[in-house]
Amino acid sequence: MLTEVADDALLPVYPPFPLRAASGHGSWLVDEEGNEWLDAYGGHAVASCGHSHPDVVAAIADQAAKLIFYSVAVPHHGREDLARALVRLSPAPLGKVFFCNSGAEANENQLNLARRKTGRTQVVTMLGGWHGRTVGTLACTDGARYEAMARRAGVPLSRKVPFNDLAALEAAMDETVAAILLEPVQGFSGARTVTDEFLGAARSLCDKYGAKLLFDEVQCGVGRTGSYTAAEHFGVVPDAIAMAKGLAAGLPIGAVLAVPSLVDDIAIGDLGSTFGGGPVVCAAALANIDVIEREGLLANVRDVSARIVAEASKLPGVVQVHGRGFLLGLELDRPAAEVQQALFSHRVLTGTSTDPRTLRLLPPLSFANDEATLLLTALRQVLS
Repeated sequence: MLTEVADDALLPVYPPFPLRAASGHGSWLVDEEGNEWLDAYGGHAVASCGHSHPDVVAAIADQAAKLIFYSVAVPHHGREDLARALVRLSPAPLGKVFFCNSGAEANENQLNLARRKTGRTQVVTMLGGWHGRTVGTLACTDGARYEAMARRAGVPLSRKVPFNDLAALEAAMDETVAAILLEPVQGFSGARTVTDEFLGAARSLCDKYGAKLLFDEVQCGVGRTGSYTAAEHFGVVPDAIAMAKGLAAGLPIGAVLAVPSLVDDIAIGDLGSTFGGGPVVCAAALANIDVIEREGLLANVRDVSARIVAEASKLPGVVQVHGRGFLLGLELDRPAAEVQQALFSHRVLTGTSTDPRTLRLLPPLSFANDEATLLLTALRQVLS
């Protein structure tokens, strides 16, 4: 007997935006009625080179016509070319790559690599940090509901210290710690940026205690801060970096980049992923990287971001602007959700954060000056 399907067959996930998307181009979504919405949220930091960039679309179609998929048991040039491209774009000596399917998977795998290498289990993370919804990453993510999920699964929680609190970080470190895991620019908490002093101390403490330094660049990586990796801004090289969201311009992919000393004893069978680095997603990622470089999108992020920060800082109701590049948090004097809702009436999409007074901006890296003008004008009208 067939099951009668209810209208609400989907389980709830996030509060839905007030549109049903039919198509997209650049920094714009088009709803089913044909209305265009300015996307300053970027599909949650995913639409790196804009929605449905024609070069990415062509690369996907071309690869899909040849071979949609085969598991990692069969080598293909796309996977190898993408690994080389990521190594080229990342600080030395990050020279080894593992592909998976999401940011949570990438973080889970770099945690496993650190625990495997050190023979330890404890991890130090930051208050305000967000690392994923797998069991291991839930234990490292800040928030009572996420910690409760990890406890129910029997997974020990990480030691969480206040972001940029050097004394607390020093107190949390000892010979039982396998790794420090942090976001150089925290995303979900409202685009809070690590200080140079704190990050340098994290590197020194890991070296002192034989622990590994892991960067979660799932949200702040792939050009979002104005350089391909956020690590470049700080002059500190971690033992591994996790990437995901913006890597393939909208297709699901995750990657771990590691220094050779972290993975020099990895043997066949120690790592695995059926879909990691498949032909189509690698084609999309390579096309995405090509567009970022050829169209000068990193310079665009730096230039347009500087303007948004300067002008947004002067808007009524804006207390402070946090973050770097196109990962910005506008700290407000009122609830951010109210401002987000008001911007919907201007057909402008933005994000909120775990800080109820911080509005997040995560536009595509191609977000242009005229689009920034539209965003700032809408913000001014709403905040006034």
